[in-house]
Amino acid sequence: MSLVEYIVDKMKLSPTKHKIAVNVAWSLLGKIVALLGGLLVGIVVARYLGPEKYGMMNYVISFVTIFQIISTFGLDNIEVREEAKEGADVNVIIGTSFVIRIIFAVITMAATIITSLIFESDIYTTIYVAVYSFSIIFRTFDVIRNRFTSLVQNEYVVKAEISRTLIGICVKLFFLWISAELIWFIFASAFDYFLLSGGYIVSYKRKLGKIRQWKFDKKYALFLIKEAFPLLLTSAAVFIYQRIDQVMIGNMVDNEAVGYFATASRFVEILMFVPQIITHTVAPVLVKVRQDSPSQYTMKAQLFMNFTVWSMVVLALMLSVSSYWIISLTFGEKYMNAVPILAILAFKAPAFALSTTAGNMLVIEGLQKYAIIRDLFGCIVCISLNYLMLPQYGTIAASYIAILSYLCAGYLGDIIVPAYRHIFLIQTKTILTGWKDLINFKKIFK
Repeated sequence: MSLVEYIVDKMKLSPTKHKIAVNVAWSLLGKIVALLGGLLVGIVVARYLGPEKYGMMNYVISFVTIFQIISTFGLDNIEVREEAKEGADVNVIIGTSFVIRIIFAVITMAATIITSLIFESDIYTTIYVAVYSFSIIFRTFDVIRNRFTSLVQNEYVVKAEISRTLIGICVKLFFLWISAELIWFIFASAFDYFLLSGGYIVSYKRKLGKIRQWKFDKKYALFLIKEAFPLLLTSAAVFIYQRIDQVMIGNMVDNEAVGYFATASRFVEILMFVPQIITHTVAPVLVKVRQDSPSQYTMKAQLFMNFTVWSMVVLALMLSVSSYWIISLTFGEKYMNAVPILAILAFKAPAFALSTTAGNMLVIEGLQKYAIIRDLFGCIVCISLNYLMLPQYGTIAASYIAILSYLCAGYLGDIIVPAYRHIFLIQTKTILTGWKDLINFKKIFK
């Protein structure tokens, strides 16, 4: 018995709840290891490379990531849904999804490199982009991850991800030891996904079956593409306003500025994981409450949002106030220009909490089909304001815009969609009086 299962066993849950709890626990463990491992090795690599080269590396990763969403074609959630259906022909679903992903991955990889050739004057940047773009191909094996997710068996996926993280850290430390050039660290970042895909394949062969049994069905492929296309648009909008800032900073300011912005973002990403943990914990409770009592659901959903958002406000204040010491003690003196960025960007976490709790409620209430509108709104705001303000105000402007983008997509955007206006009212109440529920979180589970 693993430590995770041992801990969950102590909770004395029913078999179904036990399985779900173990699955969530493994997911959280994988995410925590990835975040902490990424932060620690990121600090060491950043101190070695310096702000300019570290900024270049993060620019390349952000550039490729924006294109990468096209290769998935929004299939993840569709695959999980279809595979979870009773009597589903899993080999056809996985095989067809894999072929679709491979085709779009090759197209996306080519588009990424061509775009870099057209818009980048520095040939070395295009070489870095080409190297990292191989990660797009490796990520086609996410079809295996989705299969384990549909079976509520994230343990095997997370073990592969933890192994990838640890081996990836060793690879980067080796490059540090031999004083390698920047391109090798970009290669190592792409190699992470190669390791991950290998781990997925091994897990699949050991636990589920043989890959050669996968089948492609042309008719089913058209069905999957039709079903996934709306989710592609939504995912693309989200990815763009989450990642476009570092790309625009690199193009409109310089790579050194990207390095400072990426440094601050490392800590904010860890902070933003807290609302995700809370959501994973509370979402099943809210689903059940809504089925039993709509009035109780409204009360508990308000409490859920109040606690999540205002706990993040408190944590953001702590991170902002201590930003000088955090940067100084981790990334070092070379990165002190990241201090004012972190002091501002910390408040992206409460904005994210306000957006993600609302998004969770939309899914529970079956209203997610209009989410593209709010996400496109945030995307337009992010790109427009960065274009107008980056040349004059630099990364400080980008920090404020990152916060505003989340507020526009996840809060103000709810005014635009009539079906979301009740969510907007709940969010407004959270902003004005939600602090009162910081000590009442236990009421959600009563």
